[in-house]
Amino acid sequence: MAQRHRAAQHDRASRQSVRRTAPVRHPPGRRRRRGLARGAVERGGVRERVYRVVIVDDEPLARDSVRHLLARDPDVVVVGEASGPDAVDVIRRAQADILFLDIQMPELDGFEVLARLAPAPLPVVVFVTAFDRYALRAFDVNAVDYLLKPFDDDRFAKALARAKELARTPAGGDLARQIGELLADRGRRERYAQRFMVRSRDRTIVVSVEDLDWIEAADYYVSLHAGGKTHLMRQTMAELEEKLDPARFFRVHRSAIVNVERVREVHPLFRGDCMLILNDGTRLKLSRTRRAEFEQLFDAPRARG
Repeated sequence: MAQRHRAAQHDRASRQSVRRTAPVRHPPGRRRRRGLARGAVERGGVRERVYRVVIVDDEPLARDSVRHLLARDPDVVVVGEASGPDAVDVIRRAQADILFLDIQMPELDGFEVLARLAPAPLPVVVFVTAFDRYALRAFDVNAVDYLLKPFDDDRFAKALARAKELARTPAGGDLARQIGELLADRGRRERYAQRFMVRSRDRTIVVSVEDLDWIEAADYYVSLHAGGKTHLMRQTMAELEEKLDPARFFRVHRSAIVNVERVREVHPLFRGDCMLILNDGTRLKLSRTRRAEFEQLFDAPRARG
């Protein structure tokens, strides 16, 4: 009897030992193990990176759309969402690797969000915009991408892939610098005119500054040359020059202002003067007294856009 009792105790102890030492079975796919750093997961014994993403947009449907597309990527986890005023706190707390940031928000726009985050390290930023075509030029920098609403799945996938690639590299300093350039460029644009209203007898034409090729003096008027068309506006050259961004528009002599981005060639003339050839073939003479200042415009670093 005692022998059978000891055998039963031994059998129960063996079963308990098996239960204690049996390996834990994890479901297939992504899993987090003790000892892995934050932002890392393991698949099939291989350690992989997980990217922490924050979505900032004042439109709930827009946030839902971005979240839905992000859910397709197993390497991404959404760690925060915000609508503008609370975005700065959410981004700081979340320690995001990637930020999907709307620009046009009523209370606090995307640029102001970034300005309030600085000078702290910034995540990789993917801007989201509906119609700000001026901003699109500024987004053409190495560390920032943009999505133009409405965007398709392929365009989103490319932006996300690029953001993940940048998040893997130690480019925080470059990113902060380039974001600073964007903010400076935005501030400069806000100080200067972006369009002119040209009135005629029966209508008013809106001429965008972006479309201007060059400007010509005509007594108390100026002729705006834009895209092969000429618009006469009642204003003096001095008044107009005050309203134009000097990083983009240069007065080559008393009677002409040129959009420096339209200059295709520069030909030297006698006595230090130059002839500027624009993209449309227009020829404008550059005075020798202004040549050095003109050349500095191209040599000096400035925000792209």
